[in-house]
Amino acid sequence: MNLHHLELFYYVAKHRGVTAAARHIPYGIQQPAISAQVLQLETALNVTLFQRRPFQLTPEGEALFAFVEPFFSGLPDLQDRLCHRGLDLLRIAAPELVQREYLPTILARVRLWRKDMRFTLREARQEQIEQGLEEQEIDVGLAVKVAPVRRTLSFTPLTPLRLCLLVPERLAIRDATELLESGERISIPLITLAGRDSLRTLFLAELERRQVAWLPTSELASLDLVGRYAAQGFGIGLSLEMPGVKPPRRVRLLPLEDFPMISFGLFHPAKPGPTVQRFIDETLRLDAELRAPAAGR
Repeated sequence: MNLHHLELFYYVAKHRGVTAAARHIPYGIQQPAISAQVLQLETALNVTLFQRRPFQLTPEGEALFAFVEPFFSGLPDLQDRLCHRGLDLLRIAAPELVQREYLPTILARVRLWRKDMRFTLREARQEQIEQGLEEQEIDVGLAVKVAPVRRTLSFTPLTPLRLCLLVPERLAIRDATELLESGERISIPLITLAGRDSLRTLFLAELERRQVAWLPTSELASLDLVGRYAAQGFGIGLSLEMPGVKPPRRVRLLPLEDFPMISFGLFHPAKPGPTVQRFIDETLRLDAELRAPAAGR
């Protein structure tokens, strides 16, 4: 069987006649050519596929149409998916707090654009995000930037974030400056993220520059845990003041206003595809919405 002949038969059967089919075939072909090629198909199959006047599919024609219809009717959607490869799946990497506070809104908006969009999420920070992008394991990342971005990638900045301290309410401290200038060594327990975390590193470097000694006593896996431990009174937590994110109950958020701001934004390929670009656009829109109330205060 000739595939082109099957395609012409599909349009004739779907639109119930050669004249109507000629109007719907997405390329130029005259009615006599359609009739001649469908006749060749009938000759090759040695069956009559439809009665001409009035139009009526024969049982053989109905069987053939039922077989070819799913394939030809699905071609437009297949073309769309191939032209926008991976459009229905977006692989995202971000810290846990970003996943919880920002991604639900962003992903809901992306899904308004394409309702069948699927997402995968993984917990990661800058180094893991950049590696994942270069190895094509993820499509986009959203995180703090603490080092120059690799030359093969791009970074779209969002509103910079400010370091802050989460102070248990039972402590009388109401100003970060009051605490950091109280002496060279601070005895109150300090709760931070673990190990080589960038926020912890930047904070301790700034303390060293100021000749203030305050070493972490608890190193936890996420900013959410830092807030929880501070709320339980186990010490003062080092965290980020993030737009739209309320501090835990029973803690006082003290911004570190004279500390360096933290760069925060999107890591992505230098030439993002349509899906990643949509994610970037929706993230920028949410960032502007969250920034507006803060600017009005």
